[in-house]
Amino acid sequence: MMTQQFDFTNEEKEQALQLYSELREKTAPWLLNGDEERLRHHVMEAISHGQVVRDVFGLNPVVRSLQTALLAVDEMGLRRDAVLAIMLHPVVEGGLLTTEEASAGYGPSVGLILHGLHRIKELYAKDKAEPTNLSGTQGENFRNLLISLAEDMRVILIMIASRVNLMRLIRDTDKLEARREVSEEAAYLYAPLAHKLGLYKLKSELEDLSLKYLETEAYYHIKEKLNATKAARDAYIERFITPINEKLKATGMKFHMKGRTKSIHSIWQKMKKQKCPFEGVYDLFAIRIIIDCPVEEEKLQCWKTFAIITDMYTSNPKRMRDWLSVPKSNGYESLHITVLGPEQKWVEVQIRTERMDEVAERGVAAHWRYKGVKADTGGMDEWLRGIRQMLENADDGLQAMDQFRVELQDEEVYVFTPRGDLMKFPQGATVLDMAYHIHSKVGSACTGARIRSAEGRSQGDNGRIVTFRYELRSGDQVEILTSSTQRPKQEWLSIVKTSRAKAKIRLALKETQQKEALLVKEMLERKFRNRKIDLEESVMMRTMKKLGYKEASDFYRDLAADTLDVATVIDKYIEIQQGDKTPVADTRSAEEFVLDTSQISNLKSQISQDVLVIGKDLKGIDYQLAHCCNPIYGDNVFGFVTVNGGIKIHRSDCPNAPELRRRFGYRIVKAKWSGKGESQYQITLRVIGNDDLGIVNNLTSIISKDEKLLLRSINIDSHDGLFRGNLVVMMSDTARLETLIKKLRTVKGVKQVERV
Repeated sequence: MMTQQFDFTNEEKEQALQLYSELREKTAPWLLNGDEERLRHHVMEAISHGQVVRDVFGLNPVVRSLQTALLAVDEMGLRRDAVLAIMLHPVVEGGLLTTEEASAGYGPSVGLILHGLHRIKELYAKDKAEPTNLSGTQGENFRNLLISLAEDMRVILIMIASRVNLMRLIRDTDKLEARREVSEEAAYLYAPLAHKLGLYKLKSELEDLSLKYLETEAYYHIKEKLNATKAARDAYIERFITPINEKLKATGMKFHMKGRTKSIHSIWQKMKKQKCPFEGVYDLFAIRIIIDCPVEEEKLQCWKTFAIITDMYTSNPKRMRDWLSVPKSNGYESLHITVLGPEQKWVEVQIRTERMDEVAERGVAAHWRYKGVKADTGGMDEWLRGIRQMLENADDGLQAMDQFRVELQDEEVYVFTPRGDLMKFPQGATVLDMAYHIHSKVGSACTGARIRSAEGRSQGDNGRIVTFRYELRSGDQVEILTSSTQRPKQEWLSIVKTSRAKAKIRLALKETQQKEALLVKEMLERKFRNRKIDLEESVMMRTMKKLGYKEASDFYRDLAADTLDVATVIDKYIEIQQGDKTPVADTRSAEEFVLDTSQISNLKSQISQDVLVIGKDLKGIDYQLAHCCNPIYGDNVFGFVTVNGGIKIHRSDCPNAPELRRRFGYRIVKAKWSGKGESQYQITLRVIGNDDLGIVNNLTSIISKDEKLLLRSINIDSHDGLFRGNLVVMMSDTARLETLIKKLRTVKGVKQVERV
């Protein structure tokens, strides 16, 4: 869609002059000498050179900038740097001013904001060459957009202000498809952002306008119902607040009260959630009591008001919200209570001070008006840092988008460390989230936690042990439990909720995979050296591809997990290498090349009756036990002749046995054990059972009591009340193995014991 160059209409000229006059009056105290003259010069120059253009809706960008700047000042409390950046943005986009020149003329802060706005404009233009269209941001561009937003909080605020202004202006447009896309984006990105930043008024307006444009019938149905019930609602509010007003005045407090009707979007969401008509939504409004008092008396006055109201009306303790003692991370402070008013109707009452109300209306930006008074926005800064870390570590844009939506959840839980430090997490966060919040090493070693509830602490309860999947609840005291043998796993990503934990887990997994790949690579090179095989990188890469691997990391990961046998790799490598060395006269391809069967015949002739007797002194024959199935004395086994003349001993029920027989039947030799089991063999047992205290100790004690058994390692992982563990044990034969399995099955809580 093409944009068109514009010139001011008479109506736009009058509107621009009026807006400019109003903006000038409001921003005059903050402007520096020369700001206004330079700004006017740059804007007029851009207009005269025709460098600014109308957007897809045909809107005048200069008028839009003036409207957005006024909205940012009035609703968010933004000042000089943000206002100048908003006004200069069309000039920068027109190419008559660079961000570097803006930094030199107006200060580095203005340049930083313009840089963020310019990056966002570039991302929009990249997809559809229209700044109002964001349908293409579902992929990598969405992540880049959010990284741009997270660079400077004022960029986020300006984008929200710009979107609110745009939503107000496109009511009568005939560009219905563009309006739909803008409205959808306002609903899924900007409204949640406004909510997270505490801009509740703008958040409600974005949601209502989105509903108006996307579901017009539902919007006007609710609006008509609200208008029809307004008189009755106002009368009820008056009956409710009159006695409260008298009581509060009698105390000498300074305050004012107002009724707030629930937004149309909120009513619509409640109707859908409860599957009820408009008449079924009872809590259509809330009463707000706003107290005027010094900062040092804020809590005292709020709790005093709380006591007066709960003495007059019966309260519902389950619906009380104390954001006075522990504010939200966006700075929101208020007391919310729900009481039973006249005619047995539930009414929500919000108690706050003038300062708290301004923060609630203008969000985090309002903190800047109160330097030294609750000016710490550390919670928000920490959130932005976490968002940035999450975005930079996400594997793709859609993943970033999903995680970002989770981060916008407003509900929070408050938990305590054993030392009494308070920590905040989003609803649904787990013990593992808290562990990674404390430190990456704590998170990667976390096995669970000891939880003491508020009631339990008061009664001297020592708490209960929970897995790291446990969802945190407000009031919990959490002591993280760790183990030096614990390692992060891929499935942990589905357990944690916070972007910070996800980013740290991904980083830990990458580091672990890199270390394992390096160790496996060294092991593979050692195996090649032992067999006197020259290792060529190009041949190895082809080997990986022939074995079905596109990435070397996946190849080494499977080798580390023993899901890929080293012998199989070496066989395939030699096969490809020998294929490369086939004489030119031989027209067979590498894939068609088959090992000379005379080598195998010669080897078989050395084995009496084609049966390999394991344990006897076999002259010239090198055999090894396969790692894929770890056979031990007593197992039914067979031998597999490798291309370099050695033999691998596999169990008859080895997972690789069917494939070996199908593809290389001519290399299979019979095998059996000789004498008695005199060697020590390594086997792995998988144990599953209830995650009870002491069960691991009971398992290991059985093994330690048998002098002929040696426990090499143990790895335990808990999941939803169950544990799964791998025990690696050294033993001599299958008879001893069967005895051990029977003993382990008798341990209380054990549900399953099987050989891996």
